[in-house]
Amino acid sequence: MEFNEYQKLAKQTNISPMIRDSFVYPTLGLVSEAGEVAGKVKKIYRDNDGVLDNERKEMLKKEIGDVLWYTAQLCTDLDLSLDDVAKANIDWLAGRKERGTIKGDGDNR
Repeated sequence: MEFNEYQKLAKQTNISPMIRDSFVYPTLGLVSEAGEVAGKVKKIYRDNDGVLDNERKEMLKKEIGDVLWYTAQLCTDLDLSLDDVAKANIDWLAGRKERGTIKGDGDNR
């Protein structure tokens, strides 16, 4: 599946409340779901000695899917193509790799 196709299909399932700044709701959902991914990973170490079994992998898959959904909604609300965002990110990372700035701190490396 292509990113833009996913974005279009995901939009059809969006029942977000209509608020003045439409990007706020998916932003809050995105950070909430990212926290759930982190929580699942934490519990792999707390409850399963750091072993990623199939059950936990499937739980992570669901939560990562939720992160993707909210990312797609945020792109839609900002009038951005998910394909364009993904391409721009890969281009940016490739440039950082070329400059030897993959490691380190700062947004503009």
